[in-house]
Amino acid sequence: MKFDRCFKDHLSTHQQAPTASHRIAPTPLTCYHDSNIIMSSSRIEYSEKYADEENEYRHVILPKELAKTLPKTRLLSENEWRSIGVQQSRGWQHYAIHRPEPHILLFRRPLGTDPQSGLVDPELKRMALEEYKGQFGLRGL
Repeated sequence: MKFDRCFKDHLSTHQQAPTASHRIAPTPLTCYHDSNIIMSSSRIEYSEKYADEENEYRHVILPKELAKTLPKTRLLSENEWRSIGVQQSRGWQHYAIHRPEPHILLFRRPLGTDPQSGLVDPELKRMALEEYKGQFGLRGL
């Protein structure tokens, strides 16, 4: 698949080991240097976050011309979705493919994830769970 080949080429020339204090700036894949794809990454839309007792969620809406270049049968790694211009704090995982609308990427991360490290902080998790319970009148359960 064209995306897989381009992504492997991209990684071989742009690979860096992330650290907690290092924020990886998304860079377009070398195969995506035509103006339509670069322009479409600036039109990516992000939902508000929503949650359940385990995770927080959000969805990202890609321009359809960008989505057509992505794999249809597997989830994207963090390096892959960052390389097409999706910008989010650390800890988000592409967890499902919504087949009727493949241009919508579904993301989740555990409640209490520190946005800078991508790791779960027990105190942040406790506070997030309390907030969730408060929103739905579940305090004390």
